[in-house]
Amino acid sequence: MTDEPAPNEDARLVARTQAGDPAAFDALVVKYSPRLYGLVYNMTSNHEDTNDLLQDIFAKAYRSIAGFRGNSAFYTWVHSIAVNMTINFLKKRGRRVQMSLDDMDAGVGNDKEFIELTSSTNPVREADLAELQIRLNEAMMKLSYDHRAVVTMFDIQGMPHAEIAKILGVSEGTVRSRLFYAHRQLQSYLEEFH
Repeated sequence: MTDEPAPNEDARLVARTQAGDPAAFDALVVKYSPRLYGLVYNMTSNHEDTNDLLQDIFAKAYRSIAGFRGNSAFYTWVHSIAVNMTINFLKKRGRRVQMSLDDMDAGVGNDKEFIELTSSTNPVREADLAELQIRLNEAMMKLSYDHRAVVTMFDIQGMPHAEIAKILGVSEGTVRSRLFYAHRQLQSYLEEFH
């Protein structure tokens, strides 16, 4: 399910960027912005923070691209920057960011599957789904930053364990362990909702 592109296309864009072609980096930004936005937003639950972080992430990638040697895919490299910068941002904040209802409504309002699920005229079902979405977001914000990162990449973005391990610089076993622990925490928090 990953949207990992053909490495040759990225390699050409990276080489052009390293040779001083800013349009090539712009193409990488356009290509990766939606996926990175989803990753960062699901870790912060705040649109303003996500927009700010995305600018910082791409600025750091641009400043660092001269040192990118292609030992991993650009996709993996830029995701590593995004995860590390987001975790550092959350740690500096020193608090668990609570999602505002406006943010939740904006996110859900653009979610095609959620709209289809709630398009019935059953107000009880609509209220239950909205409450579940709120509870799920609250549960995500209770996870540690590391656990939130693996849940976001695996459950929300559909990345395989191996790719997550590369991005985080940990073993696949560590990824599985973090996912198991995070799923158990989420399940425990959501059980009362059933």
